[in-house]
Amino acid sequence: MSMNLFTNKTLGLVFTGIALNCANIACVSAQNPVETNPPSADYKPAFEGQTRISGVKTTTPLSISILNEKLDRPWAISVLPSGGFLITQKGGNMVILTADGKSSKVINGLPKVDDSGQGGLLDVTLDPDFAKNRMIYWAYSEPQTKGVLLAIAKGKLADSETAIENQTIIYRATPAYGGKLQYGSRIVFDKSGNLFVSTGERSGGDIRIQAQYLNSSLGKILHLTTDGKAVAGGPFAGKADARSEIYALGLRNPDGLAINPQTGDLWEAEFGPKGGDEVNIIKPGKNYGWPIITYGTEYSGNKVGDGIQQKAGMEQPVYYWNPSISPGCIAFYNSSTIPEWKGNLFVGGLGGSHIIRLVIKDNKIVGEERLLEGKGGRFRDMVEKDGALFSVTDNGKLFKISKK
Repeated sequence: MSMNLFTNKTLGLVFTGIALNCANIACVSAQNPVETNPPSADYKPAFEGQTRISGVKTTTPLSISILNEKLDRPWAISVLPSGGFLITQKGGNMVILTADGKSSKVINGLPKVDDSGQGGLLDVTLDPDFAKNRMIYWAYSEPQTKGVLLAIAKGKLADSETAIENQTIIYRATPAYGGKLQYGSRIVFDKSGNLFVSTGERSGGDIRIQAQYLNSSLGKILHLTTDGKAVAGGPFAGKADARSEIYALGLRNPDGLAINPQTGDLWEAEFGPKGGDEVNIIKPGKNYGWPIITYGTEYSGNKVGDGIQQKAGMEQPVYYWNPSISPGCIAFYNSSTIPEWKGNLFVGGLGGSHIIRLVIKDNKIVGEERLLEGKGGRFRDMVEKDGALFSVTDNGKLFKISKK
């Protein structure tokens, strides 16, 4: 792969009719909802504010830059102690960029991936003790004799930063399946140094019900040690015909996973079918309903299952979108650089080609804003560093969103 990169463009972007880099951006605490298109289904929310909350606008003048526009289908981004970035590319390698995005190293020699459909080299995250042990963890779609599955691997980043040493697969999300969609695959460390891993239900009508099965890894949040074993004391430990690594179930395609640094809660965002994209707070042992309850419909327009949105024993989303925004990632902003953003959740939109800012109060969504609408492509992953947001897009760009 050629890596002759890099321009650094400052964009005069506009959203909702207001220039991002103007100092006179007005802040209105309660505007009309940002979504103006009709929903794909006329389902009623379970509570006020569950969807189409009032719009808000950032008052801080913002600078939007493209640090890199030659990446090859980037999927995930992590921040290195040096301030640079470790980025996975869907075709099967990783690259390391410096903090300004103007140089790179390529890491080849990773396990073979199936990069058809939504598969490929997916999430990557650093061990909390990376500065000492240089360990990284990544997810990818692994081809099998029959089908494909999500695999989680670990290894040590070589001092040369061009190879991963002592590569080991620590977990495979079984069963394998012949489809090429909906792997999930986000990896997040908890405060004890264990892993939360999200897995998709693989989309097919013949397999998605396994999101409800405790003997299947699909459509779940898993809680794993760094060796891929179940964390002790899980909510389903000791239960007959259940996998003890399962932390929560009933998820469709959870491409967003992050811990709220202010509360310690685990938040998740997932694709609905046609409409019904969700944000959830994940609690141990809870069932989030897919494919029994949903605010979306089949792509044909037909109801999903019995067409119900609420059922006893199944959790309601904190927030949902209809029509879809296709949430590809989530990240919390925990800096004081832009004070009005602190504690907010940012969602990378794929289908909507924008970044969504969600204002949270008492674990409820109280405001929504759209940034870079229609300007940057499909926002695949996002991190905060030094008070700025950095996001990679499917079309190969690395964006920086910072205070002007």
